[in-house]
Amino acid sequence: MKRAFLSVVVLSSAVALAQGAPAKKPSGGKPAQATAPAKSEGPDVERLPFTPDSIRQVVTYNQPRIQECYEDHMAEKDQKVEGRLMTSFTIDANGLVKDAKVVKKSSTLKDPGLHDCVVAVLSSMTFPKPPDGVDRPIEYPFNLKAIE
Repeated sequence: MKRAFLSVVVLSSAVALAQGAPAKKPSGGKPAQATAPAKSEGPDVERLPFTPDSIRQVVTYNQPRIQECYEDHMAEKDQKVEGRLMTSFTIDANGLVKDAKVVKKSSTLKDPGLHDCVVAVLSSMTFPKPPDGVDRPIEYPFNLKAIE
């Protein structure tokens, strides 16, 4: 059985914002402290600034769902399937995703079921609100690879 691994790369020019610092990984394995209640629902988008780093944090949190799409639709094929999936979406004034799609021309993975699944995951994400209340277009590439 093949195990699928997801590699995500962000194009710095795709976010159309100033380059942010690398995403900080949450401390894994430590129990939540009573003095600092932790949300298990993902990044607290109400408190995060609207930056490339915070966009990466939200997408990174949702990576297992993208990986599940990949495994469900691509890893079952007999051939070794790997490639690029370019996505685009708009973060609206409320931090919600609209107009999510896979840019087929810039993608090498052509499975319509995979595309639909990834669009559904993207559409369910919530990001920090843009400070100026203006919709922000985002392009986000996923490099997907099945490894035995």
